[in-house]
Amino acid sequence: MAEKELIVQKFGGTSVVDYEHRARVAQIVQSAVQEGLRSVVVVSAPGRLGDAYATDTLLQLVENEGAKVPARETDLLLACGEIISAVVMAGHLRKEGVPARALTGPQAGIETDGRFGDAKILRVDPGPLSAVLDEGLVPVVAGFQGRTPQGEIATLGRGGSDTSAAAIGAALGADYVDIYTDVDGVKTADPRIVPEARTISALDYDELFQMAQAGAKVVHPRAVEVARQARVPLRVRSTVGDEAGTVIGGARLQDLWHARRPENTVVGVTDRSDIGEVIVATPKGSERTAIEAKIFQVLASHGISADMISVSPGRVAFIVAQTQLADAGRLVGGLGLPVETRDDVAKVAIIGSAIAGLPGVMATLMEGLLAAGVEILETSDSHSSIACLVPEGRRIDAVRTLHRQFHLS
Repeated sequence: MAEKELIVQKFGGTSVVDYEHRARVAQIVQSAVQEGLRSVVVVSAPGRLGDAYATDTLLQLVENEGAKVPARETDLLLACGEIISAVVMAGHLRKEGVPARALTGPQAGIETDGRFGDAKILRVDPGPLSAVLDEGLVPVVAGFQGRTPQGEIATLGRGGSDTSAAAIGAALGADYVDIYTDVDGVKTADPRIVPEARTISALDYDELFQMAQAGAKVVHPRAVEVARQARVPLRVRSTVGDEAGTVIGGARLQDLWHARRPENTVVGVTDRSDIGEVIVATPKGSERTAIEAKIFQVLASHGISADMISVSPGRVAFIVAQTQLADAGRLVGGLGLPVETRDDVAKVAIIGSAIAGLPGVMATLMEGLLAAGVEILETSDSHSSIACLVPEGRRIDAVRTLHRQFHLS
């Protein structure tokens, strides 16, 4: 007899925040089991800031104490939110007739490095979860956490439950990893900015990774990378509807490369406003390269990641997370270089795996923004994206303009 199809179903904090939402999750899991599927459920802490056991609410408990709490102990506290979700959700499933067992991340075999607060998954031992599945039970796993080689609990950072689900799917050879959210899939733009944004039926891994990196908040980029390496298909679906959602990792648009044109190769527009720009005046002489190298060495030594890097004679510019802008300016200024920082900027990007080397894409982008009167401060590109730095005050205009310019509605 062929083995039953295995899926991993991940539910975010808003999906498990109260009884009504958990009842919907239970229906989804129950339907999968009734279809003959084997399911592993991964859950986040319930709700958002202000909800009793949400991650940010728990974090406030230690922040409000005013004393420095070691990262190890902070992780002990933060892991509680997901554990509570796992226990409560497992109980709800049993009440609905679905045999289930709650597990912490360590109990589920998730092993991490020792970087508390931003740990990386080293491996997932498939044994514990396989044993629970072989008992005919649905494992309900606390996401966002694992066990270090020293046996400590470590959390995975923002979006960690997505990464937990992808890593479990990779370890078990899942047929799909389903990421359930409060939207019906990945959109061509933020629907709060572009109401006519549509759901994208299929993407490749690189497109979703670029969208996640550039501001789309549906799936964490680290989870996409794990799924891509293991070739596990992802599906982004809604907890409140039966739509197919967005499939990532299957064959996408078979004829895309047959008729590549600027207007049909862009799949989405993303935006980020949580950034700041650093502009450094550099010498133009022979020491220029050494000075430029020092800039990025000092940033790296303090854990600051630079993006949209532009290097030209006499000038280096880049963006960093807005929370690190002041530190970046101080560190570079410490090298004796004139530094300007600004926090009134935003990053807007177009995404599409077939745009590489296609004449006309950049021209189409610039024509649209020029006609809309949006100033382009910097640009950068990769194999599947072109990003523009624009004034924050024109971010919404830029997103709407590019959405129209590339016929995404």
